Amino acid sequence: MMRTVNIIGAGPGGLACAMLLARAGVRVRILERLPVPGGRTSTISTPEGFRFDLGPTFFLYPRILEEIFTSCGYNLRQEVEMVRLDPQYRLVFGAGGELLATPDVGRMEAEVSRLSPVDCGSFTRFMEATRKKFASFAPFMEKPFESWLDLANPDLLKLMPMLKPWRSLDAELGTFFSDERIRLAFTFQSKYLGMSPFRCPSLFSILSFLEYEHGVYHPIGGCGAVSTAMARIAQEMGVEIHYQEPVESLEFSGRRIKAVRTNQREYAADATVVNADFARCMTRLVPDHLRRRWTDRTIASKRFSCSTFMLYLGIEGRYDSIPHHSIYLSKQYRDNLADIETRHRLGSDPSMYVQNACVTDPTLAPPGMSTLYLLIPVTHRHPNVDWRREAPRFREIALDQFERLGIHGVRDRIRYERTITPDDWQDDYEIYRGATFNLSHDLGQMLHRRPHNRFEDLEGTYLVGGGTHPGSGLPVIYSSANITSQLLLKDLGIDPMQRAQSHRSAHPQSRSDEICREEPAGAVSSS
Repeated sequence: MMRTVNIIGAGPGGLACAMLLARAGVRVRILERLPVPGGRTSTISTPEGFRFDLGPTFFLYPRILEEIFTSCGYNLRQEVEMVRLDPQYRLVFGAGGELLATPDVGRMEAEVSRLSPVDCGSFTRFMEATRKKFASFAPFMEKPFESWLDLANPDLLKLMPMLKPWRSLDAELGTFFSDERIRLAFTFQSKYLGMSPFRCPSLFSILSFLEYEHGVYHPIGGCGAVSTAMARIAQEMGVEIHYQEPVESLEFSGRRIKAVRTNQREYAADATVVNADFARCMTRLVPDHLRRRWTDRTIASKRFSCSTFMLYLGIEGRYDSIPHHSIYLSKQYRDNLADIETRHRLGSDPSMYVQNACVTDPTLAPPGMSTLYLLIPVTHRHPNVDWRREAPRFREIALDQFERLGIHGVRDRIRYERTITPDDWQDDYEIYRGATFNLSHDLGQMLHRRPHNRFEDLEGTYLVGGGTHPGSGLPVIYSSANITSQLLLKDLGIDPMQRAQSHRSAHPQSRSDEICREEPAGAVSSS
């Protein structure tokens, strides 16, 4: 008898999990609140013809998703056109100086030496050391961690002197680079996790390593185009996707979810996968008395990531001299981080990220126009900041910050504008406290201390996405889909590989194995 699984949310983790479960012969049903797939990795499309990524704009380390596509009989590079960026981004330091980040080792060494002659050769040393760290630890990020006993793995314990979990990311980079600006160039990536490099564990030096080793990509159409392709493929594989059908309640039998209810009907299933924001979903849909470990009180006591203030601007004309990605790092960077993480207030010189995507992808705007995407890390929702009052003032600060990147005259050229604040992330996108990167990734909230992929408080319930192990960031979220689907299939007594062969025979629209052999999993062009 065919087993049925409900997935709450069509984010990247839910879509990847749906593909893997469908490959194994499971009947999969996704219930999605929004009218489009992708969740935070979806596309904003405007009547004026502008398109923006809602959230992630960097596509990193394609290997994980390539393997998922290949295992399902598809080829990622044939389904989604991707451009590897060089330069990857431009960094502008409020303390003075710029750095054009490139994956070319010789040019990057020259960039580092130009800014800080004393750090000549340090980039190569960093890459060599972190390459060994990543190769050693990566296999553990692709396995479930369900108790402290999983930490007792002898192979993992042997890595502790290399991983140095007691050391901060900034301290780790201090062993390679003496100039604080260069250290920032290799630690600002901790913001992908919503954390400060002065609190983020040193393990995450692998983030900047991955950018230089495997590339920073722009999918044509934006990262939302990847989610759209995944949704299409999932449906080709037989997955049902119900858009604009939010889950309103859950029906329980003891601690097992028997069915989910929407405004349309009730859907029973043998198992449930939660791809919605973990904390928001649990506190809204699962009665507190059913959760032994992750109660409302426990969730409220956890440390959550920062949020983001967003501006999506449709612009008359183009800024062709500005790179695809630009990052401004505040002169008082530590002070700026303290405003976000401990003081919970808005500063006057915030760091920011700007995407000028049309220099690479003109399809995102009407002819003669372009898009600008601005992201400023800010505190998650907190009583100190009333966004109804602060949003107009902070918008003006944000528009002024464009000048620091050499993007002049923005106000006069705006033809479309949308703002998203932490309030909007919580109220419109169902994100707990508007914390766009979920739970923080400090040592007390990693591995087995994160909500488990096989959710420990409920039976037959599984988690996928940034709120579970291994954590936030698209490659890691795709990895969570692998972990979660394997656990779920094991619990249902299904051999995923045996069913995969019959699935391919039953779905002629799937790409042939011959295509997959032409570009094997893990192949990354020009990397």
